[in-house]
Amino acid sequence: MVDAKGLDQIRRAATSDRFRLSTPATRMPTMNSTHPKAVILVSGGLDSATVLAIARQQGFELFALSIDYGQRHRFELEASRRVCESQGVKQHRTFQIDLRQFGGSALTDNIDVPKDRTESELSGGIPITYVPARNTIFLSLALGWAEVLGAFDLFIGVNAVDYSGYPDCRPEFIKQFAELARLATKAGVEKTGRFVVHSPLISLSKSDIIRRGIALGVDYRLTTSCYDPDATGKPCGHCDSCQLRLKGFADAGLADPLTYQD
Repeated sequence: MVDAKGLDQIRRAATSDRFRLSTPATRMPTMNSTHPKAVILVSGGLDSATVLAIARQQGFELFALSIDYGQRHRFELEASRRVCESQGVKQHRTFQIDLRQFGGSALTDNIDVPKDRTESELSGGIPITYVPARNTIFLSLALGWAEVLGAFDLFIGVNAVDYSGYPDCRPEFIKQFAELARLATKAGVEKTGRFVVHSPLISLSKSDIIRRGIALGVDYRLTTSCYDPDATGKPCGHCDSCQLRLKGFADAGLADPLTYQD
């Protein structure tokens, strides 16, 4: 594990040009206000906490949206509250929508969460933890709130490197949703504003995401990534999300600050 000097080196490296990444459509704030508004999807996980910090660094006024969709890992909603409080968001809303009515996922149905899958299994096919159309639904809700706020920037923590099995985490999806936003909103039709969907983590590895977050002062003790935590929120250490998180910290030469069940 790295010492204090090593952490300083990580922070310097993570603020270099290599990490100034986002989707091709991303823009820095250029509106009249010195602090344009942005809606950031915040799940309470490692990725969304990092994205929130990136939006803050870029000078946006932060409006965070978390979704209570009936997920079995409901502890993430408490984590999202802690993350938002730590990063000084202007407003944090939790929207309720019960996707358990449809099921079809280990996160919303009576289906076991896969544990201890191999690296080849993790990278092969769409896993049962995929929630049908989840990011489409989440971004649509964020878009609706953004219209009300007069915001034109949406942030989401999707990633297509370490976990490319989810179809709604790909650059193609982000690009097409931005086009949908142009066609389906009053602002888009009247050409009073252009919606941008920022996905700054989409091409980063998990270890690079962690380094980036550390450089921005993200407190990963406040986050959770587990799909199947115990009643106290302690992560299992064996689900896909836990394995990817642990590997990310290990690859970054850091210790995960969370305590696991085992």
